[in-house]
Amino acid sequence: MESTMNRDGNKLTVAISGRLDTLSSPDFEKEMTPAIEGVEELVIDLKDLDYISSAGLRVLLGLAQTMEDQGKMVVTNPNDAVMDVFSVTGFDDILTIE
Repeated sequence: MESTMNRDGNKLTVAISGRLDTLSSPDFEKEMTPAIEGVEELVIDLKDLDYISSAGLRVLLGLAQTMEDQGKMVVTNPNDAVMDVFSVTGFDDILTIE
């Protein structure tokens, strides 16, 4: 998994590629925790994400909960496989997905 961050004022856009799974999720969470300080709008771009596991879902849920207190979080561009995971797990009702 690789991520690219672009901060513009209080908006942070994070593009994730590869697999967000048991192996990569802890590193992504460690990377994101300090990155979202002071962020009012968080955009998670999943255009190049091939796979997400329950560990990856847990990280997204934690980010969404943190952002509820700071502003808003939007998930964009999930492919069909990732969107299926969101639908089956109910995350399509929890996350704002565009």
